[in-house]
Amino acid sequence: MKELKKLNSAQVRRMYLKFFEEHGHKVMPSASLVPVNDPTLLWINSGVATMKKYFDGKVVPDNPRMTSSQKSIRTNDIENVGKTARHHTMFEMLGNFSVGDYFKNEVIPWAWELLTSDEWFGFDPERLYITYYPKDHDAYNRWREVGVAEDHLIADEDNFWDIGQGPSGPDTEIFYDRGQEFNNLADDDPENYPGGENERYLEIWNIVFSQFNHTPEDTYEPLPHKNIDTGMGLERVVSIFENAPTNFETDLFMPLIKQAEKFSGSKKYGQNKEDDIQFKIIADHIRTITFAIGDGALPSNVGRGYVIRRLLRRAVVAGKKLGIDEPFLAKMVPTVGKIMEDYYPDVLKNADYIASVIKSEEDRFSATLNGGLNLLNNVIAEAKENKTNVIDGQTAFKLYDTYGFPIELTKEYAEDEGLTVDEKGFQAAMTEQQNRARNARDMDNGMGVQTDLWTSFKEDSKYVGYTDLTVDNAKVIGLAHDGKQADEAQPGDQNIELIFDVTPFYAEMGGQVADTGDIIDNYGKKVGRVVDVQHAPNQQNLHRVELTAPIKKGARYKLVVDRIRHLKIEKNHTATHLLDQALRNVLGGHTQQAGSLVEEHYLRFDFNHFGQVTAEDLKKVENMVNEQIWKEIPVKTVETDIDSAKEMGAIALFSDKYGDKVRVVKIGDFNTEFCGGDHVKNTNELGLFKIVSEGGVGAGVRRIEAVTSSDAFKYLQDRDDLLTKSAASLKVAQIKEVPHQVETLQNELKEAQKQNEALQAKIAAQQANNVFENIQSTKNGSLIAAEVQVAGMGQLRQLADTWRSKELSDVLVLATANDGKANLLVAVSDAKIKDGLKAGDLIKAIAPAINGGGGGRPNLAQAGGKNPAGIKDALSQAKEYLDK
Repeated sequence: MKELKKLNSAQVRRMYLKFFEEHGHKVMPSASLVPVNDPTLLWINSGVATMKKYFDGKVVPDNPRMTSSQKSIRTNDIENVGKTARHHTMFEMLGNFSVGDYFKNEVIPWAWELLTSDEWFGFDPERLYITYYPKDHDAYNRWREVGVAEDHLIADEDNFWDIGQGPSGPDTEIFYDRGQEFNNLADDDPENYPGGENERYLEIWNIVFSQFNHTPEDTYEPLPHKNIDTGMGLERVVSIFENAPTNFETDLFMPLIKQAEKFSGSKKYGQNKEDDIQFKIIADHIRTITFAIGDGALPSNVGRGYVIRRLLRRAVVAGKKLGIDEPFLAKMVPTVGKIMEDYYPDVLKNADYIASVIKSEEDRFSATLNGGLNLLNNVIAEAKENKTNVIDGQTAFKLYDTYGFPIELTKEYAEDEGLTVDEKGFQAAMTEQQNRARNARDMDNGMGVQTDLWTSFKEDSKYVGYTDLTVDNAKVIGLAHDGKQADEAQPGDQNIELIFDVTPFYAEMGGQVADTGDIIDNYGKKVGRVVDVQHAPNQQNLHRVELTAPIKKGARYKLVVDRIRHLKIEKNHTATHLLDQALRNVLGGHTQQAGSLVEEHYLRFDFNHFGQVTAEDLKKVENMVNEQIWKEIPVKTVETDIDSAKEMGAIALFSDKYGDKVRVVKIGDFNTEFCGGDHVKNTNELGLFKIVSEGGVGAGVRRIEAVTSSDAFKYLQDRDDLLTKSAASLKVAQIKEVPHQVETLQNELKEAQKQNEALQAKIAAQQANNVFENIQSTKNGSLIAAEVQVAGMGQLRQLADTWRSKELSDVLVLATANDGKANLLVAVSDAKIKDGLKAGDLIKAIAPAINGGGGGRPNLAQAGGKNPAGIKDALSQAKEYLDK
């Protein structure tokens, strides 16, 4: 047998990427775990998830050959983490991709070369087995041609990749034989083969031949462009090179497990199966949490935030089971950073921020965890004692609502003890929260059907809008309407799209909206209106137009951008860069853009930030932006290569696509960013910057809306008008006197309210003398029941306090009506409580009379309703209840 190489995780990753780079592939960076412009995904969950825009034809890549090591999150099997050898919530997927370039003849020999060549992985060919789709004779023949033995090729009907409508095709999977010592099945077990459910034959690579379009009619049509999509799990391959029994005994996880051992004190990995599960949960989850927060997601009760919160709480509970009684997860962030530093240096750079978020969340959960565990353990013991074997839904809800236990965590505890959870009862008690939890699961990963309308159109189109907003002689080089290429278009045609050889119209990108304007013929007649501009798959500016006259391919026209609108957008785009930098300077370097919109009349900027933004910090940000405007700083743009741009300190925004040449916008020494948008020549053109709103829009995402120039002046002018009107209403001579006058009026109002409350109390006391005199006898003791005219529930409780202190009767029932609403109060003496009478039971019996409901303690309960007319019935029903 051929001796196995010794490679660590960083070496395996580098070797894979280098191999495909030497075979003409562009190495794509690992994208953020938070999807950009893809609402179908909660997380990036595979390498191909970042390539969808290329595979469906929306964008033509600079190089049709790409390779990547993509961090990914999948959350559908959280409960299995730690219990199996290879389940993870975050993993890295090594992949190579072809968009309409190479296919089976190329990818199969490359795969075999990478796996078996001594220069690369150097696996023993005898250890490798390949499964293929039975009808895919081309794949079978190609594997045989590269030297795979016939008895190492296995036909399998499951080797067909199909997710419904969209691209599909056969695939081939590669398995590594780890040897008989890893065999966990009997020799005659039907699953004991490459591709079966066993530990001996480890699947390491899947190569998908995407060659069909699965149509809505359930047919399979050939794709216009055949593609290759592959996936190799880094953790699995590393486990082979490091001869690890499972993925967890590799250099990707063992440093974390060793650190958890130190926190636990007495527990050691490898000594107890149940303890090992907890160590694995901690190691897996802290990786996922660290990377997710590093990419801008934050703990919450919604969506991605719910996933983070659930993973963190599972890890904390796992720590508790190992005897770790203090917050520990935040201390593990630097260890994650060191393990992954070779390819993900930003984790260590942002370790302090990531750790602070984890520490805050961990402290919150730890504060209530012990109480929840005590409750859960008592409930489990009671269920076993009573032999019900069920944790009721109300208890599961209390664990979630009061102690922060996700229902899944309660179910795991119950399953460990041989119990179940009343999930229907839980959902009935917490429908809204359950819906939020459901939204936290991975969504559809569907890929759009390929469109070939513009993918093969590669003629050059030049954008000149950085300097010119009018082009006199632009030629129509591409024309389509109603989804088809055409030579001309008429008014009334649908979905008219044009590409010109040169254009001043900006195509929407990087948050900046598209330009609008007119198309004019050689006679000065307007023939159409540009209403939107997007990028074609090959990045030409694609103009969507409404025609008032016919237009022809090959003809030349004058293109005129709406100048005033364009200039206002420019100002707001430059202001966005100033705001981005000011936020970093004031709130900290962790702050990063989470989205933006640059419109004509305002700008919107979303950013990641943990916690509130104080009014003081917001003022600092606004002042800092205005200072740059008033300094009259020149705004310069440079086109250079990406490495030079990074050396300049340029900030890369997550949503932008960067080619070999990039455009850098530099605002003096204050801000330098990659940007393909339009900007002013000098910050003084902005005139003024004003923040009009700031608030949270999601888990850890804040939003600022702001205005500049004339819109900022109008905003302030409107506020000045409001102050002037307020001053007139308050009868003060100057605006500066408004705050003092408002304060004076507030004090006078407070004093009047105190006097009113005193009068109300005096009236209530006078009523009490009359009410308390009317005592009725019932089978269950004496009763005072009356309607009183008081301000609300607060004064009903005051009357109840007086009643209780004087021990006037066994039961008190009071009612009042205000503003079309009714309030009921029931009080019961301590003596009657001992006899079994409870205020809560009585209030539930009489509240329906006022169309309401309520509850409370045995000695005091209250209810509200919308039917004051039912008060008389409620009072009479109280006596009937006590006479039973």
